Amino acid sequence: MSTAPDTTEQDVRETQPTAAEGSYAKTDRTVPTRSKERAHYDRALVHSILDETYLCHMGFVRDGAPVVLPTLYARVGERLYVHGSTGSRPLRMAGQADPGLPVCLTVTHVDGLVLARSAFHHSINYRSAVVHGLAHQVTDPDEKRMALDALVDAVVQGRSADSRPANGKELAATAVLRIDLSEVSAKIRTGGPNDEPEDMGLPHWSGVVPVSRTYGTPIPSDDLDEAIELPAYLHGL
Repeated sequence: MSTAPDTTEQDVRETQPTAAEGSYAKTDRTVPTRSKERAHYDRALVHSILDETYLCHMGFVRDGAPVVLPTLYARVGERLYVHGSTGSRPLRMAGQADPGLPVCLTVTHVDGLVLARSAFHHSINYRSAVVHGLAHQVTDPDEKRMALDALVDAVVQGRSADSRPANGKELAATAVLRIDLSEVSAKIRTGGPNDEPEDMGLPHWSGVVPVSRTYGTPIPSDDLDEAIELPAYLHGL
């Protein structure tokens, strides 16, 4: 299933709601059974969690059993595009399923290790997003090229314009899934440990160890022309 012909990134953004239009609707699947106060549905917040990284885990059911796969993704407006191979199971299943392959996609950021005085109250500070929806294989060539550029830029912003585009053979060997953002929620924990009053006097360190993602210095390939300088977008990392 594909969108209308000649789909562009601008078309996708203009036909979808914007973050300013409020929140995602709550559903039975997006309201957690525990710690409901940590759940959020604000579009801007959900988008910020999705946009900060590029690796997700996508779950689906195959032959009656659950399967969860790590893969790359990118958000364009109110859609997620997921990268895959034309021979992969979810891509084949999405192409065969009508009205689409039911999936659950998750993204998680670990922001801190929460160390309490008791082992029971140890936790982590995190931001996560869960997306439920139907995955469709992208078949329109223009939408597919746009999605692949978005996937490259999700990993390193600006890289798609600084690399050779995929040729026909490479496009045929690459598959993309599209998932509309409609049934979505975020869940966030912040703050310190929740120690019991009777444990406050115990001689154990208590607090938060911050966790962050960092990038090392880029290492040029052995055969890189010495005249080619490090691009500005890599300096920005």
